[in-house]
Amino acid sequence: MRFSAVAVCLGAALAPATAWSVVNGQAPDVIANDDLKVPGESPLELCPGEHADDIIQIKSVDLLPNPPKAGEELVIKAKGVVKETIEEGAYVQLTVKYGLIRLITTKADLCKEIGNVDLECPLEAGEMEITKSVDLPAEIPPGKYTVLADVYTKDDVQITCLTATVAFSRSFFNNEL
Repeated sequence: MRFSAVAVCLGAALAPATAWSVVNGQAPDVIANDDLKVPGESPLELCPGEHADDIIQIKSVDLLPNPPKAGEELVIKAKGVVKETIEEGAYVQLTVKYGLIRLITTKADLCKEIGNVDLECPLEAGEMEITKSVDLPAEIPPGKYTVLADVYTKDDVQITCLTATVAFSRSFFNNEL
C-alpha cells in the first residue's frame, strides 16, 4: 500500500505518543474532545482553530488495537486528501508533554522524515490511503502524555495540526519484581 504525506503527519502526531507504552501491558485511557476528534478509532484530534484551508484533510484514522497496548504492534490506518503539492522545506513543530512537563520540543524537516516511509518531496496532491505499523516498547512510566504536531509548508502555510492525549496507567497485579 502506498504511504503518503498523511502518514508522515499522523506519524508525527502518533509515533511519540505510541512509542511510549504501558508498564506490563496495561492499556491506556484515551481522552478526546468530540468537536475536534478526527473520525475513526484513535485519540487524534485537530488542534483548536479553523481547518478548512489545511493542505491535508484527514478523513479517518484507525488504530489497531485501540487503545494501543505495550509490547505489541500498533497498526495505523488512515485516509485523507492532500489538496496541493508539498515541497522541500516543509516542516513539523513537535511537542511531547508528560503531564505538565515538556519532554520534547523539536522542529523536523518533513521531507527528510517521509524518507522513513519510502517517499520523497515533492508530494503530489490527491486522495491517499496508508497503513503504517509501529512496534511499541514494553514499558513506560504511567501518566498522561500529550503530543502536538503542527505541520507547515516551506512558506509557513499550515498543512495540518494534530494532537493526541493518552493516559497510561500501571497494573499492580502484573508487575514483575
